[in-house]
Amino acid sequence: MEIKTRPLVICIAFFTTLLISLQLALCQINTEFDLVIYGGTSAGVSAAIQASRMGKTVLLIEPTSRIGGLTTGGLGQTDIGNKQAVGGIAREFYQNVKKYYQDPSNWNWQKREEYRDGGQTTTGPNEDAMWTFEPSAALKILHRMLDEEKSITLVYNQRLNRKNGVEKNKALISSVTMESGDRYTGKIFIDATYEGDLMAAADISYATGRESNKKYGETLNGVQASDTSLTLLGEKSVNAQNHNFRNCVDPYIIKGDRSSGLLPYIQRKGPGKEGSGNKGEQAYCFRMCLTDHPDNRIPFEKPEGYNDLNYELLFRNFEAGETRVPWINSSMPNRKTDTNNNSGFSTDFIGQNYDYPDAGYAERELIIENHRNYQKGLMWTLAYHPRIPEKIRNQVSQWGTCQDEFEGSQGWQDQLYVREARRMLSDYVMTQKHCEGIETASDPVGLAAYGMDSHHVQRYVTKEGFVKNEGNVQAKVKAPFPISYRSIIPKQKECTNLLVPVCLASTHIAFGSIRMEPVFMVLGQSAAIAACHSIDKNIPLQEIPYADLKPLLLINKQRLDNSLRVN
Repeated sequence: MEIKTRPLVICIAFFTTLLISLQLALCQINTEFDLVIYGGTSAGVSAAIQASRMGKTVLLIEPTSRIGGLTTGGLGQTDIGNKQAVGGIAREFYQNVKKYYQDPSNWNWQKREEYRDGGQTTTGPNEDAMWTFEPSAALKILHRMLDEEKSITLVYNQRLNRKNGVEKNKALISSVTMESGDRYTGKIFIDATYEGDLMAAADISYATGRESNKKYGETLNGVQASDTSLTLLGEKSVNAQNHNFRNCVDPYIIKGDRSSGLLPYIQRKGPGKEGSGNKGEQAYCFRMCLTDHPDNRIPFEKPEGYNDLNYELLFRNFEAGETRVPWINSSMPNRKTDTNNNSGFSTDFIGQNYDYPDAGYAERELIIENHRNYQKGLMWTLAYHPRIPEKIRNQVSQWGTCQDEFEGSQGWQDQLYVREARRMLSDYVMTQKHCEGIETASDPVGLAAYGMDSHHVQRYVTKEGFVKNEGNVQAKVKAPFPISYRSIIPKQKECTNLLVPVCLASTHIAFGSIRMEPVFMVLGQSAAIAACHSIDKNIPLQEIPYADLKPLLLINKQRLDNSLRVN
């Protein structure tokens, strides 16, 4: 019996060993790619699609469970500046949005003819694209676009080991390792995150906060606390008084009593010298997707740990004469909204994000949760608190989060609106002068067209003893302006096989124009084109002749001509 079974045991052992060997071999094959993209934002998705179309194997790593970043995270009111500046895969996405809403089955909560968009995102009768959309619609569209490509491997919930997870051989990244221990190798890498985590872990130079105006010869970058409106390009730039408090709002816990201490979220020292730089970040928020449809609406709820004192400045601002609901409630299809910050006390959690760019994962999660709880409390307060004017309560309480968006989380998304975090320092830094047309990049990989837009950075007490916000800038640009190829690649001595299309080399105020989702899609696609060319020619990214890169960009329908006027 023993002799008879031994061949069977040997046979089983042989095939078990063979199976394990095959699995290990397959695993090894699946960890080697031409292009490794960290961050499944709209830029990362765009880059993955482009590289696949150029015949490359692509790994797209998303640290969370949802791709698309802000495009699928509530920012359905597309910030554009000039629709004609959007080309390539970005335009394909918006064309697919239009096709999606041409299908009557995708209108669940209203009829298609009932929907009205507005402002910069109004879709004209002869346009080939649509510029407003629900988060769930954007997610479906991006998945469909990815599914059409056969050489993309998408992995979820894999966070980079930021301490020692980037393996470099001099200036060449060879692999990245996740917190899970999974290791991926590639020829070229793209950091498409909003935070620039791969860039920072690869020891690439970067900046955070605001530079002083003096550093790059700018006027809108540093502290902007003056009540005098700025003049730029012959236009009035709404600055210190926009999105600010009414006059004479008291900042102290007990009105008029300095010894009682400041109310929450007001910094103890003044704003700083006019034009000076600091480490403050423009405020973050959640771009809420709300609805007033009773069958889809989740009423606002008071969050655990709610404290009236956190909203005392809101109460006092209404008592000082504020009459508006402090939001921008832009209509999206199916009786939904993209709801954004407006006024002196709104969805922006001013001054509470300074540590976010360099924070560890646990600290970031706490910052995100604090933002969410602040915003939940704000919405409950506006809808139901007796100190809010009845007119405001009646209007806000008609709204709530959506049952069919961000399911499983009471309609609240995980994606925080990280307006700005790290910004790379490369051989070419985009500045206010590029936005104004004083300087022009000679090697464009895309166009930016939105105005220079910074949200408030800090909340402080004026010398008169009242509360004010500081940091808001809204300044027009004359025309779409080129973004340099050199601004999305590091210095050659630091890394020769990494592209950074989101946290690119830019000053704070220039980033305020560049930091729009269509632009990130464009730059993601251009980064992939450069990456594929670098692989094909076996040359460092910094040594690609622009004369070789430009035709590839144009063939793939990128728009590089800055003669377009702002609509």
